[in-house]
Amino acid sequence: MISKTNNFVFWGLYAVAWLIFVGLSIEGGGLIINFIYSLYKPEVVQNLYQKLDMMPIFNESKWAFFGLYGFVLSIALLKAILFYILIVLMHKMDLKKPFSTFVSKQIAKVSYFTLSIGVLGYIAQEITKSLNHYGFSTHHLDQFWVDSKAFILMGAVIYIIATIFKKGVEIQNENDLTV
Repeated sequence: MISKTNNFVFWGLYAVAWLIFVGLSIEGGGLIINFIYSLYKPEVVQNLYQKLDMMPIFNESKWAFFGLYGFVLSIALLKAILFYILIVLMHKMDLKKPFSTFVSKQIAKVSYFTLSIGVLGYIAQEITKSLNHYGFSTHHLDQFWVDSKAFILMGAVIYIIATIFKKGVEIQNENDLTV
């Protein structure tokens, strides 16, 4: 039986997940708008979201500009998708019988997205370090992938939990068949 306190905490976390999802969606949208303005009206970028002005990089190398912006946008959008998957999981999960195929698959998806964010962030971090050696100023981009190692570790832990859940579903299904 689920206590009222646990149920209250669960729905509180559900509300927090929605708030984080909305915030990450706004961030992703803002970064997309910054990218578009960077291409068509670069003088306005200084007044936009996070003032992400990458025009010096654009002027030096279009490949570096598009590559770095691709990392920034990919990570931002993957974070929003991650929280959407979490919201769907929390919304459809039955707390009285949590070991279901749906829950197992959603937790696996969460682990894959978390690991992807971490790996992309780590690759971007290493590329920006390399670009710094060639004279590019990329320090203002570190905020987008500073937590990449934490995402890799968290993705690994969630993957282990997903594997345990998958095994729990298999055992539960076997028990249901034998009863």
